[in-house]
Amino acid sequence: MNKVVLEAKNLGKTYQEGKLVTPVLKGLNFSMQASERLAIIGSSGSGKSTLLHLLAGLDQPTEGEVFLMGERLSHLSEVKRGQLRNRFVGFVYQFHFLLPELTAVENVMMPLRIRRTHWKQAQEKAEFILQKVGLSHRLHHKPSELSGGERQRVAIARALITDPACILADEPTGNLDEKAAAEVFELMLDLNQEFETALLIVTHDLKLAAKLDRQLLLTEGHLTETSITPPTR
Repeated sequence: MNKVVLEAKNLGKTYQEGKLVTPVLKGLNFSMQASERLAIIGSSGSGKSTLLHLLAGLDQPTEGEVFLMGERLSHLSEVKRGQLRNRFVGFVYQFHFLLPELTAVENVMMPLRIRRTHWKQAQEKAEFILQKVGLSHRLHHKPSELSGGERQRVAIARALITDPACILADEPTGNLDEKAAAEVFELMLDLNQEFETALLIVTHDLKLAAKLDRQLLLTEGHLTETSITPPTR
């Protein structure tokens, strides 16, 4: 039986500014199992990024609960949430957020260095992961010396270096051209299978979303199961 990695129960988020109350997410319920691949689709401003932040414990829900590896995030201190996130969650964003002064291998090492992993051990693991994403020849290049697709591969390697239970990806191919986007997406699917890491991708690309195990539509604050027929060209 697959283990539940990430779960949301009656999850809601409301923003209030003065007398203006804006509900963004309303009573969401879903779970992800190990190795599962899930797409969340929705229009701009529907709350997809807000949902990812709640799932990772980067923001607090107005109501409901998030469970990461069985741990109720609301019952943990900020420090404990950070430790749990560093251990079990990897992030890939639309923009790579690599540190410009560091090389590819140094950027990938960062999550392990935050754990105080010994430099040599972190470096060896980073080099291994970069080889997995096809960048063994780019270890010592800085982000400015890499293409957009290569930068995103570095970001994927950085997300994987901690052997996370779950990868949360927010429009991971949205800043790439069509060819590079397809290559990066296929790489993420391959690594999902190899590392047996649950993969949650927020994307507006229906063609890519259709390749995942399940698709959820986020609209008017609610999540509903949907099926996608990829657009033809």
